[in-house]
Amino acid sequence: MTLSLVTLLHRSLSHRQSRALHAWIALTVSAAISTALLSLYTGLDAKLHHEFRSFGANALITVTNPRGVDAATLTAIRSAAGPGAEAVPFGYAVGSTASHEPIVLAGTDMAATRRLNSWWQVSAWPQETPQNDPEILVGSRALSQLEAKDGRAALSYGSRSQTFQIAGTVHTGGAEDSRVYLPLAAFTAFTGAPASTVEVQIPGNAAQVNAALDRIRTQLPHAAEVHPIRQLVEGETRIVDRTRALIFGSLVLISLMVAVSVLATLSSSVLERRRDFAVLKALGSSQAKLQALFLLEALALSLAGVVSGFILGAIAAIAIGKINFGAPIFPTAAILPPVAALNLVVATLAALLPLRVLRRLQPASLLKGD
Repeated sequence: MTLSLVTLLHRSLSHRQSRALHAWIALTVSAAISTALLSLYTGLDAKLHHEFRSFGANALITVTNPRGVDAATLTAIRSAAGPGAEAVPFGYAVGSTASHEPIVLAGTDMAATRRLNSWWQVSAWPQETPQNDPEILVGSRALSQLEAKDGRAALSYGSRSQTFQIAGTVHTGGAEDSRVYLPLAAFTAFTGAPASTVEVQIPGNAAQVNAALDRIRTQLPHAAEVHPIRQLVEGETRIVDRTRALIFGSLVLISLMVAVSVLATLSSSVLERRRDFAVLKALGSSQAKLQALFLLEALALSLAGVVSGFILGAIAAIAIGKINFGAPIFPTAAILPPVAALNLVVATLAALLPLRVLRRLQPASLLKGD
């Protein structure tokens, strides 16, 4: 029986090549879109979290210890924040310009700040220079206050005055535009004030960020105030959730559309071949055997669609990742089983109505021409 079914299946598909081709194309499209969307779905967290990292810190830690952010405190914060996190110390003081106008001075680790705030528009970052002649980064609004000459500007803090080399300017549209940034060692030497805050970028979703902040609170129970930057944390979570919902909804909608297309193709196939099925019934083929034959046709086309669709979907996922995230998204082997299952479900659902039509065929009436 198995051999006869395989023979009938081969002859049926080869005899009705046009209908089989249409169904195979539809199921290939279904598998390709499923592969691309599921690849994006599984890779969405990593890619979007990577994109959000360019927006800077998502947590702020204010150290209440009089010593400020010392090496031990910074090490504890980085350890508790977890792998991939960035923690940058900042110190703030109000100094004055050569014309005695107040100006905000900020001290930070320039290299770490550059990694943390890659979205800042900076003309040139300060380089490693001797502490007695450090380079500074000046906000775009603060530049007009400094009355710079030959690329140098005079700053005062209390009784101290010093002339600094301007390396470049920064523009963010925020408070950074009104500040002057000094290397942290030069800031402490000039103002006598240590770093008092730490901006932290913790990778992951809202739950992972909050868990990391809880670990930081445990590490520094009385020495720091730990606060998430809600706009970034909640905004990231909201965008990830909505994007996932959009992908899932698109997948369901496209699968239904493909099912309708395959249903139309299979229904036409049954109507065209009703006399052939009637002859098989008249020759003694059972109803179960005919239904198994028809269902096997649908499943064979579905599996063929999975093979070709997975290849096309993988190419599409790689291209989409490269265009939107600057890095390709490669489908994993774990995606293949759900793609195959979804395609089989689509083919099975599409075959249910034609199976009902096949079950109602009356050989005597069809062969008489009624």
